[in-house]
Amino acid sequence: MVTVAFIIAFFFAMNIGGSGAAATMGAAYGSGTLSNKRIALFICAVAIFLGSLSGGEVVKTIGSGIVPTSILKTDVVVIVLAAATISLFAANVLGIPLSTSEITVGAVVGAGIAYQSLYVGKLLWIVSFWLITPLAAFSLAFFISKWLKGKTLKQNKWIGFLLIIAGFFEAFSAGMNNVANAVGPLVGAGLLSVQHGIIFGGLFVALGALLLGSRVLETNGKKITTFSQLEGCIISGIGATLVIVSSLFGLPVPLTQITTSAIIGIGTTKSGFSIWQKQIVIQVLKVWIVSPIFSLAVSYSLIKLFLHSDIYTAIAIVSVCFATLGTISLKKTITEERRSFHEHGGGI
Repeated sequence: MVTVAFIIAFFFAMNIGGSGAAATMGAAYGSGTLSNKRIALFICAVAIFLGSLSGGEVVKTIGSGIVPTSILKTDVVVIVLAAATISLFAANVLGIPLSTSEITVGAVVGAGIAYQSLYVGKLLWIVSFWLITPLAAFSLAFFISKWLKGKTLKQNKWIGFLLIIAGFFEAFSAGMNNVANAVGPLVGAGLLSVQHGIIFGGLFVALGALLLGSRVLETNGKKITTFSQLEGCIISGIGATLVIVSSLFGLPVPLTQITTSAIIGIGTTKSGFSIWQKQIVIQVLKVWIVSPIFSLAVSYSLIKLFLHSDIYTAIAIVSVCFATLGTISLKKTITEERRSFHEHGGGI
C-alpha cells in the first residue's frame, strides 16, 4: 500500500504539472512572446521546481490542517490521492484548466466526512479564499486594463522580456502552492518528511508540465481571448502575486482559477460581458463548480466501499456524481448542436 501511495502521488504530481502549465505560461504563449510550446513548458518546469522548494507551509496545511493526521493512514491516503487523480486526469484529457487545490482539498474533506473528523473552521477559511482570490484577480485585471485602455503604450522587446519574467514567477508560485496537493497527504501520513516531499513532488510536477501541458496551455493561452504582451504581464503578475502571498500563509488556492479570472477580466474590458457567452468560459466555470464536489464524493464513496464495506452508500453517491456529470455533458452537446444548426443557416 505504501508503494501504491507513492505511485499515485507522483502520477498525480505529473497531472498537476500538466494542468498548471496553462495557469503559468498561458499569457506568454497566448500573446505570442513565446511561440514555441516546448520552450514555454520548459521554462514553466524549471520555475515550478524552484518554487516547490518554498512550499512547505502549504504542505503542512494539506497534510494536517484540514483533518487530523490520525485518520491519514496509508490506505486512506491511497484513496484520497486516487480520488484527486481521477478528477484531474479527466480534466487534462478534456483540455480544461482545473484547480488542483480544489480537488485535493475536496478529496481530503471526503475522508474527513467519512470518519466524522474535520477542522471546519480551517476549511471555511480556505474555501473563502477560493472565492476571494479569483474575484480579486478578475477585478484587478479588469480595472487595470480599463485604465490602460485608450492610452498609447509602446510595445517593445522589453515588454516581451518582462512578460517572460512574469510568467516565470507565476510558474514559481505554482510550484510553491500546488506541489503540496500531491505530497501533502503523504507527509500527513508520515510517509515523507516535508523537505523530501517538496523535492520529489517538485520534480514530478515539473516533468508533468513538460509531458502533459500542451493542450491546457493552448486552452488558456488562445481559446478564451487574445491579449497583448502588456496585458499578459498584467495577467501573470496578478496571478503570481496573489498565489505567492497565499502560499506564505499556507493557504492552498486555485491558481488556475486566479489566472483564468484575470484573462476573463482582460477579455471583458475588450469585448464586454459577451465573452461570458463563449462556450469555453461556460465549460470552465462548470468544471470549477463540480470538481471539488466530485472529488469529495469519490473519496467518500471509496472509503465507504473499501474500508467500511458500505456498498449501498458508495453506489448511491457515485450514481449522483455520474448523473451530474452526464447532465453537464448533455447540456454541452445540446449547445454545440444548436450552434452548428445556426451556423448552417438552420440546415443539417
